[in-house]
Amino acid sequence: MANEAIYMGVGRRKNAIMRVRLVPGSGKVTVNGRDGKEYFGRETLLNYALTPFKVTDTVDHFDVIALATGGGVAGQAGALRHGIARALLVAGDYRAELKKAGFLTRDSRMVERKKYGLKKARKRPQFSKR
Repeated sequence: MANEAIYMGVGRRKNAIMRVRLVPGSGKVTVNGRDGKEYFGRETLLNYALTPFKVTDTVDHFDVIALATGGGVAGQAGALRHGIARALLVAGDYRAELKKAGFLTRDSRMVERKKYGLKKARKRPQFSKR
């Protein structure tokens, strides 16, 4: 373990925050101390989160160790993707590929707040003429 490089990145999506560490390894994913597949429960979410590796041709070059807080599973997968992309910036010269794929942009879409007098953010109570 002596003198081994660790690359860090923070990813955010909706209310989820992922603190990501990339360690040179065989492609193992650990989230909150659990295996990635087990944590996300769906293969598609994990594949979505690991897309920055496919774009930069670094599949199975790094082990991912992530700490997740807030949000749901889908938001956390998006946050993991953002965090991995940011960590890869530190790891090597991948900025052009990541930028072109749009992985460095923080997805700013959030849930709209509920307004008073309405049932949800925009849904109105039923209107009755009489």
